[in-house]
Amino acid sequence: MLGYTTIGTKDLAKATAFYDALLEPIGGKQLMGLDRIKFYGDGKGGAMLAVCTPSDGGEQSCGNGQMIAIPGGSEEGADALYNRALELGATCEGKPGWRTDFFYGGYVRDLDGNKISFYHMNL
Repeated sequence: MLGYTTIGTKDLAKATAFYDALLEPIGGKQLMGLDRIKFYGDGKGGAMLAVCTPSDGGEQSCGNGQMIAIPGGSEEGADALYNRALELGATCEGKPGWRTDFFYGGYVRDLDGNKISFYHMNL
């Protein structure tokens, strides 16, 4: 149902280095890119994450209520992604833990302030 989602960056080179390192342990890699946009996925035809500079040349900003959620595959996987993001310069927006009886998640802001959740669900 989801093809791709796009988040903005002020510095594509810094954002690319961040997402290259962050997504590599879960099989994520750059699948394609142009001068101002890079698409990440696992190469299996599923949903992708795109990181780009704004097409209008204006300032990047984060949407209020906007968040990208990346599955960790397990509690340990969500923890590992959360910790890796912090090591890469992200800031904590909520340490990993159980939010409900079926949802485990941790939250960060990337280098541009975009909010990311690393999660695991028991449904």
